[in-house]
Amino acid sequence: MSNYAITNGSTTGGGTQQSMTTTYVGAILGITAPGATPRRFKIYDVLIGTNGIPADNFIEWDISRVTASSTATILAAQPLDLANAAAVTTCTVNSSAHALITTGSNVFYLGANQRASYRWVASPGGELVAPATSSAGFQLRARSGGYTGTGTGTIHFDEQ
Repeated sequence: MSNYAITNGSTTGGGTQQSMTTTYVGAILGITAPGATPRRFKIYDVLIGTNGIPADNFIEWDISRVTASSTATILAAQPLDLANAAAVTTCTVNSSAHALITTGSNVFYLGANQRASYRWVASPGGELVAPATSSAGFQLRARSGGYTGTGTGTIHFDEQ
């Protein structure tokens, strides 16, 4: 088992962070199994927040299952232990259009104030698991009725 991190930070070289709207338009982060050599992976840590001017607005955060990668900048996941091999899982950041969301597949939802960052850590056995199926995975999205800035996220996952 190897652990990796992916983030949409402004210095990661992963495209342009997308402004929020009232609907889920793009994806902050996406993680999918590659077509050629799919591997099972588990998301065990999610950090979310904003990098805009603080105000009292709500943001709805969502992680849903997808059956295809979004058309976004592909960025290599960073190994948490430099002795690990490079990840084969496909990671996308800052997409302007989200991938095909599987209907009714929401596995994480949080409504939070813009001023609050949030961290979710899975209890042992409670990780978000993607099968070793080509293009299967998850996308982190956000929307807001009042905040038009950008959302930030970091996801830690392991490949098996």
